[in-house]
Amino acid sequence: MTFGAVACCPDDDAGRAELPRSTTAGARDNGPVTMMDRRVVGAVAALRRGGLVVLPTETVYGLAADASEPHAVARIYAIKGRPADHPLILHVASAAAAEPWVQEVPDYAERLMQSGWPGPLTVVLSRSAKVGDHVTGGQDTVAIRVPDHPLALEVLAGFDGAVAAPSANRFGHVSPTDVEHVRADLGDRLIDGLDAVLDGGPCDVGVESTIVDCTGPNPAILRPGRFGPADVERLAGATVVERPDSAATPRVSGSLTSHYAPRARVVLGVSADAAPGDGLMALASSQTPEGVVRLMAPVNADDYARRLYWALREADALDLPRVVAVPPDSKTGVAAAIRDRLTRASAGTAPGR
Repeated sequence: MTFGAVACCPDDDAGRAELPRSTTAGARDNGPVTMMDRRVVGAVAALRRGGLVVLPTETVYGLAADASEPHAVARIYAIKGRPADHPLILHVASAAAAEPWVQEVPDYAERLMQSGWPGPLTVVLSRSAKVGDHVTGGQDTVAIRVPDHPLALEVLAGFDGAVAAPSANRFGHVSPTDVEHVRADLGDRLIDGLDAVLDGGPCDVGVESTIVDCTGPNPAILRPGRFGPADVERLAGATVVERPDSAATPRVSGSLTSHYAPRARVVLGVSADAAPGDGLMALASSQTPEGVVRLMAPVNADDYARRLYWALREADALDLPRVVAVPPDSKTGVAAAIRDRLTRASAGTAPGR
């Protein structure tokens, strides 16, 4: 499939256009939406006909399908090789658009949604009857967020519904932060004339959203991301608590022990651990030993997160056998997310080596 364009909308027809009414049986008919970017028109049309859309967000690229269409969502699982019991995150255009999909929303969760969206923040709430098992992996909860990317927001507003959208890569592999990463992983699995691809440039955050369990009396972070505990407490006006792992804890994306793995073996350590022929991921303040391939030299934790997945993919492009990763010292905010992703990447390697 051609990347960097939407399959159903020629690039040479510039400007903006009216969104056509869907003619697909069973699809929603919301009337025309005017003055919309043609790339967005094509993406919305793809969703309405049951196709998939490669969707840029501020965190990573997602593979989106109409959340109310089980057959479309099933293609996400099939294309990614994702286990059927691994739940997906719903993406909507606004906090108001989330209301039909959730129920029993605590006051602190309402504050979190109103103040943290759009942004790299996912909340887990009790699901409404509108949400099917095909999205939640059979759980009584649903994860939902509003992404902070202009193209994603335009698509979601034009679609006027929710999309299920995990990362647009093969399950367990390194997440994509550029459309070329999606091309490398899924390019031969998308269908011209059915699916669509939006190129929104490199992702600004670079790691997946913080996931917050809002089903209890206090918020609990289930997956670290850009927002740390202090951020969640500030936004929610409530104390973040530890949620012990148990059968009652909601399953969420990115929680497996081994995940985000390149073919190269990832080792957490210090710069001096890197040997000739190894790759090195460390802040710019760290020295590069002789014979070591410097994969990135970010200036701070935000910059590290932004380059993280690109560097892991670059290690595979260079066919490096091993990468020594030196996470930022801080254990809060996005630095905690970096350490989490690298720890999971170090727990195993992707197929192929």
